[in-house]
Amino acid sequence: MKSLPPEIKLTYIIAILLIMLLVIFVILIVITYNRKQLLYLKEQQLKESEYQNQLLQKELEKQKSIEKERQRISHDMHDDLGAGISALKLQAEFLKQKAEDEDLINDINELLKTSEEMNISMREMLWSLNSGNDTVGSFVEYAKIYAEGFLKKTQIVLTFDKDQITSETPISTDLRRSMFLCIKEALNNAYKYSGADQLKLSFTQENKYLIMEISDNGRGFKIENASGNGLRNMERRMKESCGKFEISSTNEGTFIFFKINL
Repeated sequence: MKSLPPEIKLTYIIAILLIMLLVIFVILIVITYNRKQLLYLKEQQLKESEYQNQLLQKELEKQKSIEKERQRISHDMHDDLGAGISALKLQAEFLKQKAEDEDLINDINELLKTSEEMNISMREMLWSLNSGNDTVGSFVEYAKIYAEGFLKKTQIVLTFDKDQITSETPISTDLRRSMFLCIKEALNNAYKYSGADQLKLSFTQENKYLIMEISDNGRGFKIENASGNGLRNMERRMKESCGKFEISSTNEGTFIFFKINL
């Protein structure tokens, strides 16, 4: 095979060099483009991060503002409303000592009973407003204290139990308020209708779930025939809190189950 003329060889070499230069040029363009894309993405991520930080800062400021308002309302209620209720009770006690008419004494006793109920309700509201109580441990302890106080003047003996409770676990104000109202409703129903002499209140924490169980040894009832708003309110509160509510009742007692996602 004859060798190619020098002119053709030179043409081939020039062509190959041009192709190589073109490839190198394309590679440089791709690298430059990728670098610009990376820089652009980093800038976008930085802007998004700054935006998220601003949102977080605004949310923190909002929470601080809400907390400050909660504390203000709590202090105002304690100082003004609490003092007013105490003054009302003292005045009623003074009038009771001076009263001789039996009907008047009965009316004053009703007034004292109402003022005590108002005082209890106020303490419950103060507990709800206090963000220092937004933990599972605080809620469980308050539920125990409330149940003991509620059943103290009844024939019902309270058994309290808690298992694997992590006291510092946070719980929102709305959740603990809903759970507490369910406790109030269940205790009230047991006292009024069950005829029980024993009641058990227990709490269990399973990872991110809090389980509350209330059972008694009363006469039970047919759930489908239950009247009133008590059971419906408990079911509604659990549904609004994305929780679980179950109830079973036999002639050996009633069992109520609550489960919420913390």
